[in-house]
Amino acid sequence: MALTTKAAKIAVSVLFFLFGWSMYSQNAAPSSIHQSIQTHTDAIFDGLVNLRRDFHLHPEVAEQEERTAQKIQDFLRSLGLEVKTGIGGHGVVGILKGAKEGKHIAWRADIDALPSDSPDVVDFASENKGVRHICGHDVHTTIGLGMAHVLASQKEHLEGRIYFIFQPAEETYAGAKAMIHDSLFQIIQPEEIYAAHITPSPQGTVFTKPGPLYAYLNAIEINYKSTVQNKGALIDYTKNLLQSFQTVGADSKFWDPRNTLDPEIGLANPNTIFKDYLTLLQDIKVNDSEGKITLSSLINSSDQPQLDALLKNVKAEIMNSKYAKDLLSVVYSYEKDILYNDENLAPLALKSIANIYGAQNAIPLYGVFPGYHGDDFAYFQEEVPGVYFFLGGSNYEKGIISMPHSPTFQVDEECIRTGVNYFSSMLVERLKP
Repeated sequence: MALTTKAAKIAVSVLFFLFGWSMYSQNAAPSSIHQSIQTHTDAIFDGLVNLRRDFHLHPEVAEQEERTAQKIQDFLRSLGLEVKTGIGGHGVVGILKGAKEGKHIAWRADIDALPSDSPDVVDFASENKGVRHICGHDVHTTIGLGMAHVLASQKEHLEGRIYFIFQPAEETYAGAKAMIHDSLFQIIQPEEIYAAHITPSPQGTVFTKPGPLYAYLNAIEINYKSTVQNKGALIDYTKNLLQSFQTVGADSKFWDPRNTLDPEIGLANPNTIFKDYLTLLQDIKVNDSEGKITLSSLINSSDQPQLDALLKNVKAEIMNSKYAKDLLSVVYSYEKDILYNDENLAPLALKSIANIYGAQNAIPLYGVFPGYHGDDFAYFQEEVPGVYFFLGGSNYEKGIISMPHSPTFQVDEECIRTGVNYFSSMLVERLKP
């Protein structure tokens, strides 16, 4: 998960305020297969913790995940799964075939670590100087392997196939595309695809929503001829014009990150203020060189049609102004694909977890997080209908905050048990005809 420092600060405050109250509990009566999943997870839990710590001790940055990939494929083969390797670099896929034919579903885990010179805060500190798992991918990988272990034990009761995709180079936003370009979806043919990421919410919680999870992030660029008579007036006009398209007032509660998940106006409320918005994420920059004047800013929007209309509307306003003859172009110089959950699958998948592990632990969101967040799982979602979950990894009482990309990143390892249980059960439910 790509997070800037600013976004990290926003996220930790947001998630603390929403999820600080939530406690892990199971108040539903699971069916026999889900009881078996939990029993099996408990039996292998200590081994999974040791596996996670091994990954944490030996982190590898994007495109260098050789040791990690080898351990993954060895583990999958020990379960009797068919294994495909070297996909898009160090990508690995394990194929679990149920007793009968049926649906084909994929689960994706990212496996790369990050460059970091900050000292590790856990006893099992990284042995690779300058590299650490501070985004939780060691946990994601372990959860994926745990799910493969648990579900392989249930294969006689499964109809269909489960593909376990272990993806390299997520942090560089390159791994998903590399796997796709290396014929991933010719090797496997999933009908649905799922993934999860650690967040600073309390261990035991999981949450998601249909549609976009994060605001769209684009960079708008307006170019004029440098021969314009009054450059100062042109710059002031264009800045005011861009700012006029913002839909959020300067005094709005929108700008306070603590309000993102306020019970009355936050993301978890159907009446949230964090929807239908378009804002400037940074001050408008001005560059006067190479025969043109360029004004640019990052744009955040909860709605793709808003962004599509913005270019047309900005250009139309300028063409009706005295600067029409000076305009060269209005373009997006940068566009970032975002996570977009399938509108039908997201509520079904979340509900299946809620039915088994308690509605208080499976939390629906309604608005769209503003900021700079992202995950190249978005490229898989463009190929296959899919859902991305947020999984809590914090334990506030113990001072454990699982804030991705922070120097003090750590997790409550109970989230491994939670992830294996929740998502194994969810996949079983999704395999049902």
